[in-house]
Amino acid sequence: MRSCGPRPRGCRPSRPTRGKLFSDPATLISATLQPPRTRWITQDDPATLLYSSGTTGPSKGVVATHRSLISMVQIIMTRFRLEGSDRTETFLCTVPMFHVYGLVAFATGLLGCGATIVVLSKYELPEMLRSINEYGVTYLPLVPPILVAMLAHPKPLPLGNLRKLLSGGAPLSKELIEGFKEKYPQVEILQGYGLTESTAIGASTDSAEESRRTGWSVPYEHATLIFPGYFKNTEATQSTLTPDGWLKTGDLCYIDEDGYLFVVDRLKESIKYKGYQVPPAELEALLLTHPEIQDVAVIPFPDREVGQFPMAYVVRKKGSNLSEREVMEFVVKQVAPYKKVRKVAFVTEIPKNASEFTVVIHEQRAILYAAPVL
Repeated sequence: MRSCGPRPRGCRPSRPTRGKLFSDPATLISATLQPPRTRWITQDDPATLLYSSGTTGPSKGVVATHRSLISMVQIIMTRFRLEGSDRTETFLCTVPMFHVYGLVAFATGLLGCGATIVVLSKYELPEMLRSINEYGVTYLPLVPPILVAMLAHPKPLPLGNLRKLLSGGAPLSKELIEGFKEKYPQVEILQGYGLTESTAIGASTDSAEESRRTGWSVPYEHATLIFPGYFKNTEATQSTLTPDGWLKTGDLCYIDEDGYLFVVDRLKESIKYKGYQVPPAELEALLLTHPEIQDVAVIPFPDREVGQFPMAYVVRKKGSNLSEREVMEFVVKQVAPYKKVRKVAFVTEIPKNASEFTVVIHEQRAILYAAPVL
């Protein structure tokens, strides 16, 4: 700004002023400022952009609207029925908040319920147990691999005031549920089913008895929850959403006579053996019941004669000398002939992604083949 020296009659403006002169600064500001251009945010506008885990190929940006997030917060508040309760529930966050599970449950829905939330910076079993006991955790939302680790521990773990366990991300087998209930009788297991495209929860169980059926009660997806499309990917959007707005999840499911939804496996990940569909998740659930198996992943192995057959990558428990033959014999006694595991490899670990889900099939082929085989 140019400085004016002391003048008895004030300073002349550096530029000529046209029009009316104002002595009141507020009047001058009001007269010269243009009204701002207003862009109102509606409930149908994008609120978040989350990327799917890539179970059907490359990751895709999933657009969620304000309307779908508001609707899901209301569903969570209704599901947990925490409003008006005399008890303050404490939830432990074991899942990342960049995932729809963590974002919808912990960053929005449970806060709306007035619950206390304890956040783990990273999942580790000892740290999880310490937090459960130190902070009096009553609800533990998690993904199945964490439950499997708790069940595989030689002795029951100290779980303090924990009352309910909420599992999502993949179905739990009846054998896993029964085994966990026997080891931790004071903890009730609930399950949930959903996708990033459905803004998380699509169906859930309301009691331990429902969870034992390994199915979910079905509140058929309401239009307010379904995403409007993938970010800048018209082709993927058109293959996922029907013209009348239904979401094709890509899951292999059936609904029983009581209205319960049973998810068998991913349709695109089924193993095609001589034209038969073999769900990997069914074989994985069965193998996890073996007393000497710590973890397992079943993938399709290419074969010229039959197309594909099931191959199991197995992590043995410490001290186990379980053989390939013993694994295959364990399975063959309990499944139809076309579902038999016909090849087994022992590895030190099953690769996982950041959300603790077993890595997807097309990644398993590359990663597991390179894993150190014992």
